[in-house]
Amino acid sequence: MTAAAPNAELVKQTDQAWEVTWNRFYLPKVQTFGDYLSSYEKGKEQAHLPTAEEVKKQYPNPCGYSTGMEDGAILGGAMLSVLCDRFAVTGDEGLLEKAAGVFAGLRRCATVHGVRGFVARNVCPEDGRSVYINSSRDQVTHFVHGLWQYYRSPLADETTKKDIRVVLADVAERMLAFVTPENDFDFCRADGTRCPLGICRMWNVQPHEAARLPMIYATAWDVTREERYREAWRRYAADAIAQSAAPGENKPAYALLQMQCSLEVLHELEPDAALKATIHERMMHVRELAAKRFDSVRAQIAKKSAEEMRMTGPDWRKVPEWRNQKGYPNPQWGPFREIWHITREAGESGLILLMVEPGALSEAQQTALAGLIREFDYAHNSSCGVIYHLAAYWKARRNHLLAN
Repeated sequence: MTAAAPNAELVKQTDQAWEVTWNRFYLPKVQTFGDYLSSYEKGKEQAHLPTAEEVKKQYPNPCGYSTGMEDGAILGGAMLSVLCDRFAVTGDEGLLEKAAGVFAGLRRCATVHGVRGFVARNVCPEDGRSVYINSSRDQVTHFVHGLWQYYRSPLADETTKKDIRVVLADVAERMLAFVTPENDFDFCRADGTRCPLGICRMWNVQPHEAARLPMIYATAWDVTREERYREAWRRYAADAIAQSAAPGENKPAYALLQMQCSLEVLHELEPDAALKATIHERMMHVRELAAKRFDSVRAQIAKKSAEEMRMTGPDWRKVPEWRNQKGYPNPQWGPFREIWHITREAGESGLILLMVEPGALSEAQQTALAGLIREFDYAHNSSCGVIYHLAAYWKARRNHLLAN
């Protein structure tokens, strides 16, 4: 099929989103992305990021929650997917260097700390080394999914593929070693201790999380053809798909997207026709849930004023009273949290609609997605959700949609 001519207005908007992503959210010293902007002033966009000393002290918490260093592995994985789709559409060889840089950042997250197979959330730009010791299954999901897509794309040369094989095998080895009944199926923190929050548990989890563990083993097998990874994948696959039947009507878009990413890998690699068909059914159900979420979040954005949507995030150190919280110390963002969240949810839910049977996207859904992009003020956007807007756009373009 011949690619449809791109809509000029959408091109202008997504070009602006692209520039904002690389000029404001990208952290060139560590080749990763930050979570939010606390200023639109050039050079001060992410002045809130933790110092090396703060990270070494695991301050304010061992996840780096709310600091801007929370989701680097997630965002890097998502951006690799964007780059693969954009390259498939444009063939722009300038994307080779960008993809190599994003991969270098992700590899840094998995190696700079010296703990084999541990995927850190991000790396402190000040010293290029310090990390928070508590990761999560969410980080690993996007990390693995992005590397797998990159590996299978023309963007990755043979040297890069060799490096990806090592990284994905290391992650799988950590899962084999740590994700056991004795550890309550927890892949543990970088210091080898159990995660107290339950966010590193990979089995006996909720339905939307059940496919993550076999997905990791499946990708490791796909790139290395090591039998131990195939055996681990097959040990969990059927049970995981059975558990994935009912993820819940009210899961946030990020949870549905991570579920869809896991299912996408398992569907692509599944050799059993009947199980493959069941995975497809699961993906279509996730798509239905995402369609409802997309409509809902579009309505939420429509109720916000332009001024509200341009809000920047806080310097978390200056947020009052969070140090007095009982339990886990996590700075609160106030009203900005909702702006950050709905920006991201709009892109995430739109992307899910395009990950299975994209040709089934209705005219109304295409119009709504195009409307989201047309109406968004990317020049005054402080949420990393912009990456998912780009992801939805380029996934649509790859599937010959959004031409009008």
